[in-house]
Amino acid sequence: MPLDILLTIVATTVIQSIFGVGVLLFGTPLLLLLGYQFINALEILLPISIAINLLQLIKHHYFIDINFVKNVLKYSIPFIVVFLFIVTSVRINIGALIGVFLIFVALKDAVGAVNKIIKKLVSYERTYLISMGIVHGLTNLGGSLLTAMVHSKQYEKNPTRSTVAVCYGMFAVFQILTLFFVKHQYVISYADNVSLLQIAVVVFLLTEEMLYKNIDNEKYAKIFAAFLGISGAVLIWKSL
Repeated sequence: MPLDILLTIVATTVIQSIFGVGVLLFGTPLLLLLGYQFINALEILLPISIAINLLQLIKHHYFIDINFVKNVLKYSIPFIVVFLFIVTSVRINIGALIGVFLIFVALKDAVGAVNKIIKKLVSYERTYLISMGIVHGLTNLGGSLLTAMVHSKQYEKNPTRSTVAVCYGMFAVFQILTLFFVKHQYVISYADNVSLLQIAVVVFLLTEEMLYKNIDNEKYAKIFAAFLGISGAVLIWKSL
């Protein structure tokens, strides 16, 4: 099992265990920087992302914002599928633009003017969700826009993570279904994939018990805002 992949999985699993996203959002640019192809990164990361989201939803599925999830399924998923097909032959880098947007959203609770702008922007939910689907299909970075949208709704921590998790899980499921129609060469064995999945599950269970349960709603909102800001900075740095 490649050590670089293992370390990437462990680090991003901790992040996704807390926020509902992370394995794809951070794992994709990390694996690209390590020299792996975009499709190979998906092959490695998607099963792990789905497994973590399922574990998160087993206990907290009743916190999900069903109406928002329906809109994601309707407006984002078709564009994820279409643009994932496109990205197999065309590479587009919009990480810096997304990074600036995330830092902007992270300032929502600290700057009144930013809060007003964000509320206005996310009020065009259909357009936002379509854009999110296009971004995720092309770059695997749609989780950043997803967290920004959910953060703007000011849920408590369980509804936030559960709603993000179910949407992020849908992203991954439809990406895997799409990849069945794309021929590519696998870079790690089935046995290694299974081992990585098992490790990710253990990391999730430890993170759930040792970190997530000990964060109250107020702290979670602040940490989530910091997470958005850091995500934005990482995406900008990666794009330079």
